[in-house]
Amino acid sequence: SMAAQRIPDPAIHIKMQVLQSRASSVQCSAFFKSSGTKSTSKVAKKSPSGKGTERSGGVGYRRYQNEALWLPNTQRPEWLDGSLPGDRGFDPLGLSRPSDFVQMGLDGQDQNLDYNPKGGVEAVFTPDRDNVEATPLAPYSEVFGLQRFREAELIHGRWAMLATLGAIVAEATTGVSWVDAGKVELDGSSYAGLALPFSITQLIWIETILVGGAEIYRNSELTPEKRLYPGGLFDPLQLASSDKPEQAFKLKTAEIKHGRLAMLAFLGFSVQAFTTGQGALGSLALFAKGL
Repeated sequence: SMAAQRIPDPAIHIKMQVLQSRASSVQCSAFFKSSGTKSTSKVAKKSPSGKGTERSGGVGYRRYQNEALWLPNTQRPEWLDGSLPGDRGFDPLGLSRPSDFVQMGLDGQDQNLDYNPKGGVEAVFTPDRDNVEATPLAPYSEVFGLQRFREAELIHGRWAMLATLGAIVAEATTGVSWVDAGKVELDGSSYAGLALPFSITQLIWIETILVGGAEIYRNSELTPEKRLYPGGLFDPLQLASSDKPEQAFKLKTAEIKHGRLAMLAFLGFSVQAFTTGQGALGSLALFAKGL
């Protein structure tokens, strides 16, 4: 027997075309409405996994949501938990890794035995790494402690920011590079082109007394937080007050970032002075001539 061939009904075919035309007209009207009206609110779209990037601005803008590290696709050391301002997990040599002291037992020393066992680990001691004592020259109990490294980095960064700005301002106002500043002072002490009634020996004593007194006063503080951020006269606008923890953390992070950049900048000043014999602005002028 032969299978009967099914003939499509013309009425059904016409109904399908009508439905398709209506659907296309609805899509077109929705497109023109969305393009004609301007949206006043911005809706952030998160990734399905909750990680990665998030759109919160214009076209092509992505806000980074993962953990900020010094190098992408790296793993943070376990002793750097990100609680410190500016902590990006950078410690490739493990200098700030907490150290433990191991007590080893003595080997067997009985000459009448055929075998003397070697000594093993008897105890492991964990020192108090961030303990600050009232000792001016060595206040921290652990020399390679993370808190001491942070204090040294912050103090060096502050000095570098002052030195970098001071070198540029002094060269711009006096025309003397910071490399030759000491030679000029031997002829007569001056500051910003103004003569000072002091000899070079008197200036050295004044600087030693003032800076040394400030360091002794700073080392008399036994609280690690106040050693870094004393507040008071150093924060007259109360920008980093205790009642604004988030704002204070952002300001501390910005300070350590600027300090690191200033240390690199002054290292660049030193390399330029060693290679060209010019100061900061003089090296910049040599660079501009080569363009």
